[in-house]
Order: sequence, then structure tokens, then C-alpha cells
Amino acid sequence: VQLQASGGGLVQAGDSLRLSCAVSGGTFSRFAMGWFRQAPGKEREFVAAIGRNIYDKYYAESVKGRFTISRDNAKRMVNLQMNSLKPEDTAVYFCAANTRAILTISSSYIMDIRQYDYWGQGTLVTVSS
Repeated sequence: VQLQASGGGLVQAGDSLRLSCAVSGGTFSRFAMGWFRQAPGKEREFVAAIGRNIYDKYYAESVKGRFTISRDNAKRMVNLQMNSLKPEDTAVYFCAANTRAILTISSSYIMDIRQYDYWGQGTLVTVSS
């Protein structure tokens, strides 16, 4: 399984960006997918996740109401629409795959970085004030 993230860039506060993650290998429809981010000098943190069921979506409190995660099984892609960006959103964003084909997931499970099996290379998002 390989993941390729794209869509990062330099924007101003209040702007929007859309990150995409293309997934190759495996049965994508059985994967739960997540986005994490890592700011300089900080640990990698959970941002958003989506289960096999497209209605199972989870968000970090810091992005709830501003970010939206979605998936397109036909295109084997997961997207992260980021609106009303803030300088504190500046980070390298990583997409990740949980390939264990779990049908029902809990928020505590899918927010746990240890539950992901494959990672993309990261895409840099910089938000200027």
C-alpha cells in the first residue's frame, strides 16, 4: 500500500486549501483513512479520520467546523477540505491508512496514531497571519 499526499501550500489566514491523498494497493474500500499533522518541534497529532462507512467521520476539536474529510472509493482518494485556516494550522500534513478492515470503529481507536499501518510522505501547509 502506498499513499501520496498533495495540495499543500502557502496561504493567508482565513483562506482555504484542499489536501488529497491517493492510495494504491490493497482494497481501499476496506481502509479507514486519517489525516495527521506535525508542526515544527511538536509531536504528530490527529486531525481527521473517516471509516469504511463514509458517514463515520471524526475530527480533532481544533479543526471541527472548519475541516471536512471525505473519500472517493472509485478514485481511491481521501480529501481534506480546510477552510478558515489559521496560523496554528501550519504543519506538515500526513495521510494514513488503517488496513485492518474493521467495520465499526470508535473515535478513540481511529484517533490513535498507533492504529495506522501505512503513511504518506506529507505535504506542507503554511498559513501566514
